[in-house]
Amino acid sequence: MITAEDMLNLAEAGPDQVGWIVTASRDSRTTREELDALARELGALAVPRDERPLTGVLAEYGAGFAVVVQKQGLVLSDGRTSVFFHPGMAHVRIKQLAAGETDRMVETMGLGPGMTVLDCTLGLGSDAIVAAFVTGPDGRVTGLEAVGPLAFLVRYGLKHYLAAGRVGEAMARIEVLGADYRAVLPRLPDASYDVVYFDPMFRRPVFHSSGIAPLRKLAEAAPLERGAVEEALRVARCRVVMKERRDSPEFDRLGFRVAGGGKHSSVAFGVRETGRVETS
Repeated sequence: MITAEDMLNLAEAGPDQVGWIVTASRDSRTTREELDALARELGALAVPRDERPLTGVLAEYGAGFAVVVQKQGLVLSDGRTSVFFHPGMAHVRIKQLAAGETDRMVETMGLGPGMTVLDCTLGLGSDAIVAAFVTGPDGRVTGLEAVGPLAFLVRYGLKHYLAAGRVGEAMARIEVLGADYRAVLPRLPDASYDVVYFDPMFRRPVFHSSGIAPLRKLAEAAPLERGAVEEALRVARCRVVMKERRDSPEFDRLGFRVAGGGKHSSVAFGVRETGRVETS
C-alpha cells in the first residue's frame, strides 16, 4: 500500500485561488516571533496587524484572504466573512453510527473497518472524520485540499480542536495534504485506495447551507472532469463516490449511478464501481 511518505512526495498543491497573508487579531497576544514562524510554515508573508482593520491590511498587500491568529484559534478571513475549523455534523453522524443507525455516505462507500479512503476534496473535513471513525485504527483516510491555507487550517483544527472520545480519535487518524487531486491522482498506483471520494462545490449551490457559503470564495470552482474520474477509477480498488445535489446533471454527465441520499435531503451520492471486487 502507498505510504504516507509516498503521498507527501506526490503532493503538488495547485495555485491558490486568492492571495493571502498571515496576521493576528488584536486580542491574540501572538508575538512577532510566533507570527513569523507560522508564516514560514505556510510560505506566506507575516503582517503585523497593529490597530488597522483587516480589510485595510488586505487591501494594502493585495491579498484576498488572511490566516488570522485569534485568541481561540486560527481562522481564514477576508475581513467580512470568516472560515474556522469545526467538525460540522460529524459529531451527530458518528453518534448515530455508534448507536447502530445508518449513514448514506458510509453505505454508498461500502465502508468498513480497515478500509482506505482518499478524499479528493477535503474542505473542512466533516465527511473524512466520519470515514475515519468507520474505518477505525486499522484503516486510513487521506484528505487532499488544493487551497494551501485551507489545508493548513483543517490540519491545525484536527490536531487542536477539543473533541473527546470517538470523534477525537477519528480526527487524529486523518492525514491532510495541501495538494490538488488533478496532480496527485495520475501519479498514484492502481488500486492504492479502496474508495476515492469527491465532494466538489455544487454547480448549483444549496443557498441555505451557511456552513459552506464562506468556503465558496476559497474552494476550487471548476467542475469535476471526466479525466479525473477515470483516474480515480484506476486508483480505487472498490469504487468512486461523488456527492452532489439530488437533481444535479453531474451524475449523468460523469457516469455516476445515484445510490444514496436521504428521502428529504437536498443532496445525494453517486457511485461508480471499479469492477475489481464483487458487489452485493
